[in-house]
Amino acid sequence: MIDFFLDAYKNASVTQIVLEFIVFVFGILSVWFAKKENIWVYPTGLIATIISVYLLFLAGYLGDMMINGYFSIMSIYGWYKWGHKVNDTEELPITRTNAKEKTIGILLFLITILVVFGIYKWFDYEIHKENYLDIIASGIFFTGMWFMANKKIENWTLWIIGDIIVTPLYAYRGLGMLSLQYLIFTIMAISAYLEWRKILNKSNPQ
Repeated sequence: MIDFFLDAYKNASVTQIVLEFIVFVFGILSVWFAKKENIWVYPTGLIATIISVYLLFLAGYLGDMMINGYFSIMSIYGWYKWGHKVNDTEELPITRTNAKEKTIGILLFLITILVVFGIYKWFDYEIHKENYLDIIASGIFFTGMWFMANKKIENWTLWIIGDIIVTPLYAYRGLGMLSLQYLIFTIMAISAYLEWRKILNKSNPQ
C-alpha cells in the first residue's frame, strides 16, 4: 500500500507534490465546511480547485481539468448565494429540489457530458475506456456543484455517486493521493447528507 502511494511520485517534482498536498488538505477542509453549512466551504474550495486545474492540465486530464475550472466559477457563485440574505433577513435554507430544479439538473448533466466529450474530440485526444467514466463523473459533479450552491440536499447524493466512480479511477491511474482524497470525500459526503437531512427535518417537521 505504501509503495502504491510512493511509486506515483517517484518522477514528480517537489513543487508538484507540495501542490497536490495543498489540494488534498484544502479539499477535505472544503467538504468539512460544507457539511457544517459554513461559508468557508468556498474560499477553501477555491484554493483546491484552482491548483487542481493547473495540475490536471499538466497531466492531460481534460475532463477533470474542466470540472475543477467549473468548480472555481461555481465557488464564487455559491459564495455569493450562501452569503446573500433571503429577503435581506434570513440565510439561504437547506431545501429539496423541486420539479423545475430537477429538470435543470438533468439538463446540466447532459450538456456537461456533451461539452466534455466535444472538447476531447476538438483537441483530438484519444478517448480510452476510463475517460468515459471521467466524462460521466464530470456531469455528476457539475450538477452536484450547482445543487450545493443553492443548498439542495440532493447535492450530497450526487457527490457520493461521483466520488464512488472516481476513487478507483484515480487509483487505476496511479494518483494515490487523489484516490485517497476521494475515498475520504465519499465518507464525508455520506455523513454530510445525514447531517443536512437532520437539519431539513427539523426545519420541516411532518
